[in-house]
Amino acid sequence: MKKITIICLMLLAVQSAFAQTQIAKMTADWERAKVFTKEYLDAMPDDGYAFKPTPEIRTFAQQMGHLADANYAFISAATGKAKPMEGSVEKMADQSKAAITKATMDSYDYVIAALKGMTDADLGKDVKVFNMNLKMGVAFEKAFEHQTHHRGQATVYIRLKGAKPPQEKLF
Repeated sequence: MKKITIICLMLLAVQSAFAQTQIAKMTADWERAKVFTKEYLDAMPDDGYAFKPTPEIRTFAQQMGHLADANYAFISAATGKAKPMEGSVEKMADQSKAAITKATMDSYDYVIAALKGMTDADLGKDVKVFNMNLKMGVAFEKAFEHQTHHRGQATVYIRLKGAKPPQEKLF
């Protein structure tokens, strides 16, 4: 009986370590993405924030604001934590480099703080995000995928303004 108890305790410890490792990995990925996105925001010249490659798409500032809005939307829906600002970053009156950079970085801080406040079991919790039933961990993954997609689109904006986008940050 004692041997079974020890084995069960060891399995629980391994399971707990895995969940903590997953949260730590996701947090590190979001911290890396924040740094990478800041490099994109810095690479775009000030006058490029109002730039749009074609009339029917977002400006660079709106693109980054949309990225920030989605960070807030995914994570607030998944966690139930209210976002710290009213309104939309994409539609803020001040679309300057300084304002968009601050608002976008704040959205990453919000996601990272949410991850750091999670328990081991939280990634597996059932949540509803945009009328879809998901696991909380999946909601964070989809949010990550979304910001990666829009940051990638920003590469074209930066190049069209004659600037050089940052090098990839896969690790």
